[in-house]
Amino acid sequence: MARGFCGKVGTVFLVIINIIFFLMGLGLVIAGALALTDVSNINTDHIKPLLDSIPVGSFEAGNLVKNLTTLIIVIGAFILLIAGLGLFGACCQNKFMLVTYAVLVLILLVMKIAVIILWFTMKNTVENEVKDKLFVSLKDNYKEDTLTNSNSISNAWNYMFMTLDCCGVNPVVSTKNDFDSTYWCNDDGSCLAAVSNIPKTCCLNVDENTYTTAPIACHSNVDTGTYNTKGCYDALKEKLLSQSPSIIGVMVTVIVIEVLAVIFAFWVCCQVGDKSANISDVAKT
Repeated sequence: MARGFCGKVGTVFLVIINIIFFLMGLGLVIAGALALTDVSNINTDHIKPLLDSIPVGSFEAGNLVKNLTTLIIVIGAFILLIAGLGLFGACCQNKFMLVTYAVLVLILLVMKIAVIILWFTMKNTVENEVKDKLFVSLKDNYKEDTLTNSNSISNAWNYMFMTLDCCGVNPVVSTKNDFDSTYWCNDDGSCLAAVSNIPKTCCLNVDENTYTTAPIACHSNVDTGTYNTKGCYDALKEKLLSQSPSIIGVMVTVIVIEVLAVIFAFWVCCQVGDKSANISDVAKT
């Protein structure tokens, strides 16, 4: 009697856990989809040449973030399927399905713990590497503050300034800034001839049709309140990682739920085994 009661309690808890599990999987899919949308909004044809020129390990910066967000969506979808398997196994008292479910959850649990550990151990290293490479890209490729230069990466920088409302790699606080070391502000560039200290594309409220008429107070005087002060590294990081707290929070919650799911799955499985043994004994007598 006690075992039967324990089995019912375990089944109820397993059903509740898998409903929450299902909702967490759905949350990962939604958060991943939102992050993928943010990446797609940045990684347009205009800015793609720049992101493709920034290697992170064996990946390109734009593709790396896109692949990671796609992976999160796949994990979320996999969790939905596993939650469905757990619900079906618990309701039907199917021992094979419960064992399969527990093994899959354990595998998923180990994978997610590894991903979270990897994320926190590599996060600062990757961020510093990307920032350094962005600065090198600006220094080596920024030719002029137009969208029609023969260098597609130079054009991509200008599109990024207007798309993300940023300027340079580091925040711009004066006439001395990241552009001082670029081709644009060296003797061969047009920075000095145009008496500009920052690109016209860094000015507030300009787009590809109006940037050429940006006020002198902005690109020449660099007056406060006339240009985007935020550096593009911070703007890019903020945009690409906008959903990361939600994703990490959901993943940590899912890990806790997975531990409980495995415990209750084996508990119900044992109860199903005991029940089958009792039925067999009764049949023999």
